[in-house]
Amino acid sequence: MTFSVSADAYARFMGRFSEPLAERFADVAQLRAGHRALDVGCGPGALTALLVERLGADAVSAIDPSAPFVAALRARFPEVDVRSGVAEQLPFPDDGFDLALAQLVVHFMANPVSGLREMARVTRPGGLVAACVWDHAGGAGPLSTFWRAVHDIDPEAPGEANLAGTGGGQLAELCAAAGLAHIEPLSLSVTVRFPTFDDWWEPFTFGVGPAGAYVAQLDDRQRERLGARCAQLMPPAPFEVTAAAWCVRARVGA
Repeated sequence: MTFSVSADAYARFMGRFSEPLAERFADVAQLRAGHRALDVGCGPGALTALLVERLGADAVSAIDPSAPFVAALRARFPEVDVRSGVAEQLPFPDDGFDLALAQLVVHFMANPVSGLREMARVTRPGGLVAACVWDHAGGAGPLSTFWRAVHDIDPEAPGEANLAGTGGGQLAELCAAAGLAHIEPLSLSVTVRFPTFDDWWEPFTFGVGPAGAYVAQLDDRQRERLGARCAQLMPPAPFEVTAAAWCVRARVGA
């Protein structure tokens, strides 16, 4: 899936969750000085920024299919090798990285097993492949209240619970199918504070991802009704939202 929205719109919608998640995910990746890392599906750079901070710009590469995200990241980190492309066809040679990481990407890959297999291909033997995805299937992701409100009003709406990797154990199964070894399932969580309901709700109207696409196709009355239902489900402001993500790290076989 390609996100044809601005980097700023994405940052205001998902960045508030993905930026703190990147810190936890980077810790899971066990970064070491001298490592070369690839950020697959980098978006506007929540994880890329941490990789640059910890490894240096010349040790980091990133790739994303969204032209606005690629342009924004190139402007932000001109020394990083940022490319346009998809996980299933990575334009990098075999064994070129110590780490290949995919944050909040596997569930949007056209073929997750192929994407993970490509991540393994470009990672040296013994190197690490890691991925994380929000727990949409378990109802513990950052968008759970939104989709609950949607389904209260429109039970046939698709949601995101059926996307690949969003259920417990699914990421490990995908990694095994991709030929990875020493697969270690993990879980991560972040908590984000919202001063007002509007701070939480407004970014859903920016057209970002499946949630934004759903809101965008509503008329004004329907959008107002959905917003009102969300307000009923959320606690009084200020409030916090805790979001859980499934995570897996695995080794590339020798």
